[in-house]
Amino acid sequence: MKFFILCILVAAATADHHTLARQQQQINTLLWNIYGDIQNPEMKATSESFDPEADTSIYKDGGDAIHKLAQEYRENRLLPRNHWFSLFNSRHREEALMLFQVFMQCKTSECGLSNGAYWRNRMNGAQFVYAVYTAVSHSPLGKGIILPPMYEVTPHMFTNSEVIQKAYTAKMTNTPGVFDMKFTGTSKNREQRVAYFGEDIGMNTHHVFWHIDYPFWWKDSYGHHLDRKGELFFWAHHQLTVRFDAERLSNYLDPVDELHWDKPIVEGFAPHTTYKYGGEFPSRPDNIHFHDVDGIARVRDMLIMENRIRDAIAHGYIEAEDGSHIDIMNERGIDKLGDIIESSMYSPNAHYYGQLHNLAHIMLGRQGDPHGKYDMPPGVMEHFETATRDPSFFRLHKYMDNIFKEHKDFLPPYTRDDLDFVGIDIESIGIEGELETFFESYEFDIRNAVDSAPGIEDVDLKANVQRLNHKEFSYVADVTNNNGDNVLATFRIFLCPQYDNNGVEYTYDNGHWMCVEMDKFWKTLNPGKNHVTRKSTESTVTVPDPQHFQTLIDATDKAVSGGTPYDFHEYQRSCGIPNRMLLPKGKRDGMEFALVLAITDGKEDATHDNAEESEHGGSHAHCGSHGEVYPDSKPMGYPLDRRVPDRRVYDETTNIKLTHVKVFHDDSHH
Repeated sequence: MKFFILCILVAAATADHHTLARQQQQINTLLWNIYGDIQNPEMKATSESFDPEADTSIYKDGGDAIHKLAQEYRENRLLPRNHWFSLFNSRHREEALMLFQVFMQCKTSECGLSNGAYWRNRMNGAQFVYAVYTAVSHSPLGKGIILPPMYEVTPHMFTNSEVIQKAYTAKMTNTPGVFDMKFTGTSKNREQRVAYFGEDIGMNTHHVFWHIDYPFWWKDSYGHHLDRKGELFFWAHHQLTVRFDAERLSNYLDPVDELHWDKPIVEGFAPHTTYKYGGEFPSRPDNIHFHDVDGIARVRDMLIMENRIRDAIAHGYIEAEDGSHIDIMNERGIDKLGDIIESSMYSPNAHYYGQLHNLAHIMLGRQGDPHGKYDMPPGVMEHFETATRDPSFFRLHKYMDNIFKEHKDFLPPYTRDDLDFVGIDIESIGIEGELETFFESYEFDIRNAVDSAPGIEDVDLKANVQRLNHKEFSYVADVTNNNGDNVLATFRIFLCPQYDNNGVEYTYDNGHWMCVEMDKFWKTLNPGKNHVTRKSTESTVTVPDPQHFQTLIDATDKAVSGGTPYDFHEYQRSCGIPNRMLLPKGKRDGMEFALVLAITDGKEDATHDNAEESEHGGSHAHCGSHGEVYPDSKPMGYPLDRRVPDRRVYDETTNIKLTHVKVFHDDSHH
């Protein structure tokens, strides 16, 4: 009997795998060569024969969403297929969300995939990609689907014009090619030294996916609440900013300056990038003053919004739309503040506090043509894929980060009682292995950048880019648990730069805000001595390199035709710092950092019962857990998120310990 049940279970699991592989295969087809027509005969037939409005029982809303989109299509109101798309353009976004809504209302995968095939040849390509990516990320039907790396689906957004040009020439002459991709700028530009960070395709992917997982336009009626979304907005962007500053210090540059609405934008930017349709990304010269952007925002509006937000911080409360007060002088205040600064749909009073973050992106994107005189397409700041390339991105986020810091500095510093985990004593914390970074070559597929037609042979086209990586290492800690019983502990690991660019040592009080979160995990400590080892690859801040699109296609096709097992679950999350960028670059002779370990009471912190066993999606530290409560109840960045007027509070707490480490950079690798 047992054997019989086992056979049924195995058969069911195999059938599940096969169904998933089939769905994955169809998603691959939908996302391959999005600017051309569907090549797969079966999907092509569906695209031509499926009528999305014929049977409305396949939708949860009785067909409301599909009728709305179909009506817009019939009346020829949708964006042309071959046109640029920007999420910050409210009409573009509205159309993309109409399709997203259709996917979210589907009761079955079949309904979603048929609609995908139908709209793929009828809607704007980039809009379609955005709707598919967000729907797969948020719909229960998307569980198990792996989204191919965006830089291989829409390579234009991740490469420069020169590479695309060479790819076209290679395609026309039917010659395979690998083309070196250079970072923008020259050595005359000091910002060039850190271009490898802002232009890293893995870091760009993290930024895009963070905004896919936590869209500013999200309403809970789409299916679930996004827990601590405002605080995650603060924390993910704070971490991008401090990581960028650590890279700057390793390249003998000062931390980035914040942006001022009434002062010039010091660094210009020439993206050297072209839209697939719509011309070049506009450039911005050095030292230009902010201009009002016609029909979008005036500079003075930006200052008014900022002042209202700073007033809320000074008062300790946000004024809600009905005039009531929302207290922010507490652990959760940062969440509400994040909602109003990002200007998400969760903002308690968007009318009053405005859209500081979203409008700032548009303001910066349009400074090359603020009055629309030359009819230029949006700038790099108006796309999450390209925003971090522009040095002004980090200046903008430093400016917002400083507003968040103002709030955190208002909160009372942690006391010994706040920090203490009674009975836990960290004897030592250290590193096993070498903290060493290097640059390596990485190739990715850019065939989707060039047009294809039936009958024309595919030719291998790749871009080759230099990217940062590091040797794998482990953290090792010796911890004594004097509680006489097992305890669940939260391990929090940070890396904090020791000196500024002038060689002046950071104090606890001015250095705590510069700390890079390296890992956060739960572990049961046995009574007595515990030796804990944690690999760098296990970090809950990072994600592995995504599978290449072609690898995904090959594995899926094989699984469908031969029934071979199909398991890519470790690539399911694309939001997260790339594994290889966990360590800041360091210097050839070593760059000094403080490695901080804080162990806190896991029973109090963990919001899930199985904290130690669960991966929570693998990169929950900056990306939360899909559709679930954030796994850690403490403020993000705890215990280093508040000011430290007296370092003895930390020095005398036995469950917090720091040691000094050096990160070396090996520049002999090429």
